[in-house]
Amino acid sequence: MGGAPALRPSGATPALVWRVGAADYSRPVMSTLTVTLPDGSTREMPAGSTAGDVAASIGRGLAKAAVAAEVNGAEVDLSSPLPPEGCEVAIITANSPKGRHILRHSTAHVLAQAVLQLWPGAKFAIGPPIENGFYYDFDLPGGASFSDDDLDRIEARMREIVGEDQPFEREELTRDEGLAMFADQPYKIEIIAGVDPDEGAAGGSVSAYRNTGRFVDLCRGPHVPSTSRLGSFKLTRVAGAYWRGDEHKAQLQRIYGTAWESDKALAEHLKQVEEAEKRDHRRLGVELDLFHFPSEIGGGLAVFHPKGGLIRKAMEDYSRTEHEAGGYEFVYTPHLAKSTLFETSGHLQWYAEGMYPPMEMEGATYYPKPMNCPMHMLIYRSQQRSYRDLPLRLFELGTVYRFERSGVLHGLLRARGFTQDDSHIFCTPDQLESELASLLAFVIRLLRTFGFEDFEAELATRPEKYVGDPAEWDIATEALRLALESAEVPYVVAEGEGAFYAPKIDVHIRDAIGRRWQMSTLQVDFQLAPRFDLEFTGADNARHRPYIIHRALFGSVERFFGVLVEHHAGAFPAWLAPVQARVLGVRNDHDDTAAAVAARLKAEGLRADWVQGDEPLGARIRRAKLDKLPYVLVVGDDDVAAGTVGVNARGADRPERGVPVDDFVARLRAEVDTHAAVG
Repeated sequence: MGGAPALRPSGATPALVWRVGAADYSRPVMSTLTVTLPDGSTREMPAGSTAGDVAASIGRGLAKAAVAAEVNGAEVDLSSPLPPEGCEVAIITANSPKGRHILRHSTAHVLAQAVLQLWPGAKFAIGPPIENGFYYDFDLPGGASFSDDDLDRIEARMREIVGEDQPFEREELTRDEGLAMFADQPYKIEIIAGVDPDEGAAGGSVSAYRNTGRFVDLCRGPHVPSTSRLGSFKLTRVAGAYWRGDEHKAQLQRIYGTAWESDKALAEHLKQVEEAEKRDHRRLGVELDLFHFPSEIGGGLAVFHPKGGLIRKAMEDYSRTEHEAGGYEFVYTPHLAKSTLFETSGHLQWYAEGMYPPMEMEGATYYPKPMNCPMHMLIYRSQQRSYRDLPLRLFELGTVYRFERSGVLHGLLRARGFTQDDSHIFCTPDQLESELASLLAFVIRLLRTFGFEDFEAELATRPEKYVGDPAEWDIATEALRLALESAEVPYVVAEGEGAFYAPKIDVHIRDAIGRRWQMSTLQVDFQLAPRFDLEFTGADNARHRPYIIHRALFGSVERFFGVLVEHHAGAFPAWLAPVQARVLGVRNDHDDTAAAVAARLKAEGLRADWVQGDEPLGARIRRAKLDKLPYVLVVGDDDVAAGTVGVNARGADRPERGVPVDDFVARLRAEVDTHAAVG
């Protein structure tokens, strides 16, 4: 069951009723009905035809690939009859995002069926599909818990269920029928109890799916026609989880899995997972001596070691240089402020659950800042502004603190303290579009510099909880849309995903192994200017409100750092690498020359070291490769005499012999100065 059950109106039922989504179609029986397909073509189908019949009428291949359908925009089972007055039908295939979602949802049901058969008396909670997989939560009898060894046994039983070709059959139940059906399942009872008893003439209804009488689960659907359509799946791990994510409620046992449309797609995913584990920034952060999370500080708060600090410095230096060239002005603000500041900004009204608890000092209440923007508003307000002063672009590498639950912390990718490359641009209405277009160009240039090439944006619109005038939201959203189209950045609309105070653009990238990451954010804000009473004098000598653009290009330095580690698998391009070149003598009598070459590189502003020749050369080269260094330089007898080095470039097929030191210095210097993304 992937969420709340679908509500279905109930009451007097005519002789023939078609249910699609939440609608009832009660019409006289007709001999045929007209189906409109996604390409605009139509076809006549016999009355009473199902979505599956439409797929079969188009072709055997489509019928074989189909797992569900969309009828008038609502997802339904293939066995669902079509409304007699005609409809729009789109077939959902197994290899589509929606099809995979349904495959995973159906596989989660099979997981629950297997567990309840293997652990009689177990209680089951929810089992939704998630990105690339699914999970199901269980409460085992006697407080038992799953072990990793149990996964093979559960998976074997699941495969037996798949082989039995059990059909998924939908049932519509009244609320009372649902309560009776799941009387021995307290988590299902709690879900059903949440259904509005006033919904529909008979007090609301719920839907369930049954597998040939052997297993039934509360669910909105749709599902694949039968269990035989499944099979390309794997259970991956066991974890603990609180019921409904509430730490004050029961702790359940969660089993995660992944499911795909074919064994080939499953194998490709598992290979990517294996590669992702090798690239995990938390592991590489320790192995490469970049950072760690001391228990004495607390979860979600990292300390950077010298090597990690060098990489971070290179990132921040690049950012500062680019911002200075772009006309930004540098500001610095404190790490905490009085509660009155966050009352004015609206954070205490809208964001308090994400803030650290307050502290009382000298009769005032202080909070660590969750965002930099309120303090930037104070800087703008500190003096009168004219239209001639705009756009005013304030920039800060500002550290903020947000209290994330320990269960969602994930290394540098989800932390409690992090530094944003934060800017707030104050502009006039006629400057808004050009500023946004310039910002998008800045974003793309920055991401490419760090080695990313595959981009996509999301335009996030007004959420349910928001502040401000809807008309202003529409203006801001349209300005963002025009900027995206002007910059020719592909984008999708994320309905309701904006911040409480502004719509936004989130720029996503795909990394070296195809994973999608949300990175840079741009927001247009009409709310903070009136809250802080910000104004500028226009050319008409009247007072006007500035438009405010919030933006962070890294997002946060820490998170961007973590993504970089995983994208490059710790093998940073030379301009970012903490050690760009290591010099090794073939023997220890070459150490003086090796040290001199390293000193020459350092004198040119390059990061180099050397290692004494008291170990075999092969062992020292292997260690340098484990450190993922861009270059290893080797000095032998001929090199001492000729002023050359052997160059072992990371990833090269073979080393280069007899390279003049001056030539190598110029080569590495150019690579660093141009921020070459490889090397």
